[in-house]
Amino acid sequence: MSAARDILTVCFVLAGIVFFVAGTVGLLRFPDSLTRLHALTKADNLGLGFVALGLATHTAGNFLTLKLAAVWLFGLAASATVSQLLARAISIRDAPE
Repeated sequence: MSAARDILTVCFVLAGIVFFVAGTVGLLRFPDSLTRLHALTKADNLGLGFVALGLATHTAGNFLTLKLAAVWLFGLAASATVSQLLARAISIRDAPE
């Protein structure tokens, strides 16, 4: 049972790393700020979710799993708030006069 849990943990964490790398590639490759922001926030949210899920499968207690879920939810809220503020600032900067 422990080997199966370890394999599941590694698979989820590797999936999270893949999404983090995909977000970084999108950040470097896309032409304008709004598409970069979109790629980065979507990939980071999924990446953090997979890493938290992988670590949650490896924890021993329910309280630690709840902490990991809280970290993921706070990360989602912070990402949504910051991306909204950045998009608004970019659209104000690029607005025609």
